[in-house]
Amino acid sequence: MHIQTCTRTHHLDWNLLIELHHNTVGPLQPWNMASRLYRRCLALHSRAWVSAQGPRHITQSASVKTLEEFEYDGPHMKTSVPGPLSLALQKQLGEIQNVQSLNFFCDYEESRGNYLVDVDGNRMLDVYTQIASIPIGYNHPALMNIMTNPRNLSSFVNRPALGMLPPRMFPEKLLDGLISVAPKGFKRVQTMACGSCANENAYKAIFIWYRTKQRGHSDPTSEETTSSVINLAPGCPDLSILSFMGGFHGRTLGCLSTTHTKAIQKLDVPAFDWPIAPFPKLRYPLAQYERENAQEEKRCLEEVEDLIVKWEKKGKPVAGIVIEPIQAEGGDNYASFDFFRKLRAIAKKHGSAFLVDEVQTGGGSTGLFWAHEHWRLDDPADIVSFSKKLLTGGFFYKDEFQPDKPMRIFNTWMGDPTRNMFLSEVLKVMRTENLLDQVNRTGHVMLNGLYDLQARYPHLLSKARGLGTFCAIDVKDEDTRNKLILKARNKGVVLGGCGTQSIRFRPALVFKEHHAQLFLSIFSDTLADMK
Repeated sequence: MHIQTCTRTHHLDWNLLIELHHNTVGPLQPWNMASRLYRRCLALHSRAWVSAQGPRHITQSASVKTLEEFEYDGPHMKTSVPGPLSLALQKQLGEIQNVQSLNFFCDYEESRGNYLVDVDGNRMLDVYTQIASIPIGYNHPALMNIMTNPRNLSSFVNRPALGMLPPRMFPEKLLDGLISVAPKGFKRVQTMACGSCANENAYKAIFIWYRTKQRGHSDPTSEETTSSVINLAPGCPDLSILSFMGGFHGRTLGCLSTTHTKAIQKLDVPAFDWPIAPFPKLRYPLAQYERENAQEEKRCLEEVEDLIVKWEKKGKPVAGIVIEPIQAEGGDNYASFDFFRKLRAIAKKHGSAFLVDEVQTGGGSTGLFWAHEHWRLDDPADIVSFSKKLLTGGFFYKDEFQPDKPMRIFNTWMGDPTRNMFLSEVLKVMRTENLLDQVNRTGHVMLNGLYDLQARYPHLLSKARGLGTFCAIDVKDEDTRNKLILKARNKGVVLGGCGTQSIRFRPALVFKEHHAQLFLSIFSDTLADMK
């Protein structure tokens, strides 16, 4: 069987790819079943044969191995990253779509646990995990077992419109999954596909709730319904969402009006005239600047109240406040738990909904399942949005934010039931293996190691910070940060940046103490190589 018979050859010289595979990974031989390209083509050929012969019955699911039996023992580098095969694929994809943000091509079949493998055979310790979105590592045996269970096949084949035609097991799966980890005070959840659409629809829920209050829970007037269709008041009211400088809540149109990180995310896109409050800029070490930081937080809270009053006078009342427990994309910016307690009180005082965006912080990385649990509030939020490590998107909400009519919070899919299946299994693994305790133990090793490195390299590093394994450190400037990330990658560690000069660490929940020590050793070697 030839490679060309099972793979598109458009824009790509397969003879070149085979030569690159030979030079970087090894010979491509039919009898070598470890050969990735051959194995994939064989799989395609086999599926075509099965289709021609008719359906077959799967009689046995794969046995589940432990992660320790499954995972690699460390990084193994064969080329620089991106390697020649990645570069060839990037050239091919560049003729189809934008590849300016692309790092390298991955071999997800060969990736395991905390290790990401690229198409050139480089095996790297992943401390970034697809922007914090891999909960228990790559190809975890428990999740792979779901794919081999014949009872799950129809769920993967058929993607239902959940708002209209959900599957029979959908309520049970929500109870076993999302509702079982609902934040304190919540018993309702709305599933969505991603973090951006979670926040986008949460904003809509806030506006609907606010207007329902304003009209005294009566039905909309005919003037409201008519004017809404042509984007005019009173049907389309002038309401606003207050957000914070440095916050990131998504790239869809409404979310972009509350995202204030990088200009490239917002440039040329119209935005709503909504208030933007300052987020505290804490000085480090925190213990040394306790008084100054308290004053900074007090200044920001006063500005929040001033903006709410100002926008009320402008005729654009603040219907809701949105904030991240840790500003992730904006630079891993922290505020004290007391700051968030006082902000919650301000929202209640002014009748504004309080939306906590846990898209990146939710799911256990901070040592508690929800980062806002660290605030120790009895009533922490009105809405909590999520995605990433929870594998699906959506938001938890209080009863009063339930839409009063059908189709108000709606789209075709409203999430994906298969994601809920995976989440239920992730939660089982988390409970069985006590992964939140593991996160706290590993986080202790990570943060102490970062403290040590910034003490050894004060000309390069500063402001080590974190909760659990949700950690970050600042590099002296953006250019040095970017070079450091690339050098670490070529030594076998995948890292990610945030803000203007920070490196953020986002390992999977199965990242253990020895993984942290391995990362710190490679990171230390990388720092030693910096001029």
